[in-house]
Amino acid sequence: MKKKLFNFVLMAVMLVIVAGCSPGSVVQINTPAPNAQASTPAPNGQINVPGVSIQIYAPGPNPLVNTADAQDRIAGFLPGIWHGVISPVTLVLSFFNKGVQMYEVRNDGNQYNLGFLIGVAIVFVLLGALVGSRR
Repeated sequence: MKKKLFNFVLMAVMLVIVAGCSPGSVVQINTPAPNAQASTPAPNGQINVPGVSIQIYAPGPNPLVNTADAQDRIAGFLPGIWHGVISPVTLVLSFFNKGVQMYEVRNDGNQYNLGFLIGVAIVFVLLGALVGSRR
């Protein structure tokens, strides 16, 4: 039980670190002033902890939502599921080829996002079943 809890906490911390290292994110290490209130969150999205200052922002709007591509297509729910399923492969390929992206920005919004998350969940369920069957 302790090992599962440790693995869960480790994965959660890794996801937060990866999300914090995305383009546009800022992580700064500062020495705060002695009289600074560490427990009061700043109104600008900045979290102050003694010795560390982290700026956290929510993603901004996508200006390409509901705009068609060159073939007059907009990605919807089913392409979202497919892109979520193949996201681990496209993530690795995007490191080597700048023309490969793991998320389609020309989508229909919430339906594509839901499909993408379902596709990613399918990958984790399949990996969990594969790893669980080996034990």
